[in-house]
Amino acid sequence: MKQSSKITAALLLTLALTPSFTLAKPQQDTTPKQDIKDAGSSTKNAVKKTGSATKKETKKVVNKSADKTKQGAQKVKDKTQPN
Repeated sequence: MKQSSKITAALLLTLALTPSFTLAKPQQDTTPKQDIKDAGSSTKNAVKKTGSATKKETKKVVNKSADKTKQGAQKVKDKTQPN
């Protein structure tokens, strides 16, 4: 019994000292207008990320293609040179 009373006391002390996040939250504007604004912002951010990723991948593909073209050209040059 002594052990359980210590645990209960520790639990109550922890709960008393823990800040309540539900009380500290600011009220959010949940009007339809704000919902539309939030959706627009989310869409804008998603498009930015997609555009950046597309640009990065396109750059990689173009550079890889250029390297392979150089390799192919060098191969043709090597094969067509007289020995």
